[in-house]
Order: sequence, then structure tokens, then C-alpha cells
Amino acid sequence: MSPEKMVHMANQIATFFKTQPGTDQAARVAAHLTDYWEPRMRQQLRAFVDAGGKGLDDIAVRAAHLIE
Repeated sequence: MSPEKMVHMANQIATFFKTQPGTDQAARVAAHLTDYWEPRMRQQLRAFVDAGGKGLDDIAVRAAHLIE
């Protein structure tokens, strides 16, 4: 997947969970990514974050650190 599309998708998920009550939004994003993204997509996201994560929402960055 292109990095631009991956960033867009991860940011959309983060934006949704920002509107939910509570303080565990990053954990919820991580759970969503684990449930719905295939392992290659999660690996690509982690690598992107490790390379700086330009353009990613902070919640998406924190979620990337929580996924396996």
C-alpha cells in the first residue's frame, strides 16, 4: 500500500476514536488495527513510524507502538 494511503487510513481511524469517550484512544486504535489490518499492513505502519511517521496523527503513532 502506498504510504500516503496508509497514513490517510490510519488518521481516519484515529480521528474516529478521538470522538469516543475515555482516555484509551490509542489502545482502541491499536485494537482496531490488530483486528482489521493484515500483518503486512501493521508491519508497514510500524516501519513508517520508526522512520519518523510524517503526517500521522499522534494517536496513530502511539497505537503503532502498541501493535505486534
